[in-house]
Amino acid sequence: MAKGGYVYMVTNKHHNVLYIGVTSQLLNRIYKHKTHFYKKSFSDRYNIEYLVYYEGYGRIEDAIGREKELKKWRRAKKDALINTMNPEWRDLWEEMV
Repeated sequence: MAKGGYVYMVTNKHHNVLYIGVTSQLLNRIYKHKTHFYKKSFSDRYNIEYLVYYEGYGRIEDAIGREKELKKWRRAKKDALINTMNPEWRDLWEEMV
């Protein structure tokens, strides 16, 4: 049976660092970013806690493919994509919980 997945982007409060990730459990994964669950990780070191973009997929493999694609993009293109869904760059976590 196929399991769905999400590709997501999180940032810090200054929006100057982006992290792109993939997960099958979006709420749980964002909670781990917010609580700095993985000490000394990239997201912990740069205080990456704000969910600003996500896409849902019916298959985790599709989410992984999209993550790889997004990671190749230049920052300006990633910013433009975020702006299509979330032009204020608000923390979407607040709307999900």
